[in-house]
Amino acid sequence: MEHTYQYAWIIPFLPLPIPMLLGVGLLLFPTATKNLRRMWSFTSVLLLSIVMTFSVNLSIPQINSSSIYQYVWSWTINNDFSLEFGYLIDPLTSIMSILITTVGIMVLIYSDNYMSHDQGYLRFFAYMSFFNASMLGLVTSSNLIQIYIFWELVGMCSYLLIGFWFTRPIAANACQKAFVTNRVGDFGLLLGILGLYWITGSFEFRDLFEIFNNLIYNNNNGTNFLFVSLCVLFLFVGAVAKSAQFPLHVWLPDAMEGPTPISALIHAATMVAAGIFLLARLFPLFIVIPYIMSLISLIGIITILLGATLALAQKDIKRSLAYSTMSQLGYTMLALGMGSYRAALFHLITHAYSKALLFLGSGSIIHSMEAIVGYSPDKSQNMVLMGACLTAGLTAFYMFRIYLLTFEGYLNVHCKNYSGKKSSLFYSISLWGKEGPKTKKKKMRLLTLLTTDNNENAKASFFSKKVYRLDANVRKMTRPLITINQFDNKNTFLYPQESDNTMLFPLFVLALFTLFVGAIGIPFNQERVYFDILSKWLNPATNLLHKNFNNHGDWYEFFRNAIFSVSISYFGIFLASLLYNPVYSSLKDLDLINSLAKKVPKRTFWDKIINKVYNWSYNRGYIDAFYETSLTKGIRRLAELTHFFDERVIEGITNGVGVMSFFVGESIKYVGGGRISSYLFLYLSSVSILLLISYFLNQ
Repeated sequence: MEHTYQYAWIIPFLPLPIPMLLGVGLLLFPTATKNLRRMWSFTSVLLLSIVMTFSVNLSIPQINSSSIYQYVWSWTINNDFSLEFGYLIDPLTSIMSILITTVGIMVLIYSDNYMSHDQGYLRFFAYMSFFNASMLGLVTSSNLIQIYIFWELVGMCSYLLIGFWFTRPIAANACQKAFVTNRVGDFGLLLGILGLYWITGSFEFRDLFEIFNNLIYNNNNGTNFLFVSLCVLFLFVGAVAKSAQFPLHVWLPDAMEGPTPISALIHAATMVAAGIFLLARLFPLFIVIPYIMSLISLIGIITILLGATLALAQKDIKRSLAYSTMSQLGYTMLALGMGSYRAALFHLITHAYSKALLFLGSGSIIHSMEAIVGYSPDKSQNMVLMGACLTAGLTAFYMFRIYLLTFEGYLNVHCKNYSGKKSSLFYSISLWGKEGPKTKKKKMRLLTLLTTDNNENAKASFFSKKVYRLDANVRKMTRPLITINQFDNKNTFLYPQESDNTMLFPLFVLALFTLFVGAIGIPFNQERVYFDILSKWLNPATNLLHKNFNNHGDWYEFFRNAIFSVSISYFGIFLASLLYNPVYSSLKDLDLINSLAKKVPKRTFWDKIINKVYNWSYNRGYIDAFYETSLTKGIRRLAELTHFFDERVIEGITNGVGVMSFFVGESIKYVGGGRISSYLFLYLSSVSILLLISYFLNQ
């Protein structure tokens, strides 16, 4: 098996020929390269599939034998400094490489159809392949220098992909915002790396961990504990920015301006997971400093609550998913802060596949909505315009339901079509994507997500911020948000059509991953609670972190914690059903619930609280406004002051010297007339005057 490990260095280099050949081809042979564009997408998928196969082949022996392999080449060596480059294959590397390649393959297949009509099709695949190569290089790095190099390459790819449609000012501003915010974290990461090298004298992980632990536990050389903690804190700042944790989370929602496949790959499964990977890779450094671990847990808790609440009032489907990603990564950060290495990686794996599924499903919905509302992100991504139940392609709808009953809290038994009439589930299935344009007598209206109902009574809608009384004298919502007029010469209306098979296949595969990937955390030995595939896979890492770790556990404690956690989840679903669903139950046969709903008194105080929560959530907690006021405007004022000082003071002094020289030159130029006799007379006169003065002074 060691023979296979020797060729692991090829993992980050296999996707690299695609961006290189595309760049050369577009420069030298643009027409031929564009004509063969489908070949480039196939080659991208093929190369990444080879990497995936190789990664799986490396991971199987690790599960069986718990081995770690590292190979390095010396780059520069002298008496005081040595730098080596290489690759490290351990359980964390195997998990991340499989995660990156599987999600990446699905996204590339999906993108072939999603980006087929875009003029930047080849540029998109070049960026994506370069990103995959950078991310694979990051997870296989064997020292901090390599991690920082590939860390910056990942950030550069993110900048290019977020600003893929750079002609749109919103996208251009979003990529700049992401770039600047991540520079804060990258600067902190650089300071942490330099500080650790100054303390330990090594960039290699194993040497770094051993020397650092000796310094902490045997503080004999007078190393300042505060300085050591500060260096580790700087490393954590880099992870906070990359994983969009509070307070450096503001770039992630705006990063949704890029194409949806980019959001699925970078901002759900891979790039935002890079910060979690960094913490997991350097976990032996963090775990020996309790204050840093407490800070990691605190940041995780704040991010969980902040991301979940800020997503409440977002109407953009991708932005809502971005806040969900931020919140879920907060759970992973919290698990690492509590010292639960295995739980953090388990949640990272399951979240990556499920959130990639959600983003690709939202892309299918957006793709279908564009046939109705046109190419306008403000409309095609607006959940308000997506109806009450079935929003677009049927497959994407059920992929959303598979994840976690995402937007409505529970499964509605009865769905509604756009005409507003009650219909069974089978009618909706036959309606969506199976038939062509329909002919209706009325105009089709796309009403609000939470206010479409077949009865005429209005309701309290959390999105609409308007409260309507539940009695006979209620107002009706008569003005639709969008009305689709007649097509051709008949009242023909378009329904969102099902996506093509190249977009559906990745959805089905990711749905299978979402359903069954959790099996790696199920114990296959009933006598040992933590003896599962993931625990066995991570055995070398857990032995390094917890040398006295015992796989035996208490099933009673396990079920007690599980029941408590699931109860909290169901309580959240109950709250979501109260806030997001109609007051009247969608289960029409439950007369008891509807009779109780009719007797609900006016909830003026409750509605005011909801409106305040809505305003706070809709304005992103006013965090972006605070940054705009305190940082952006402050930096602009400082720039204006610097410009004034440079223009008035620095340039004033320089220009003053030049003006004075000019006037002095102008004043003395009249003394010389160009005649030698005048110059001789002036010279002799000056000499005579000086001689007379010296004579009288000597007397």
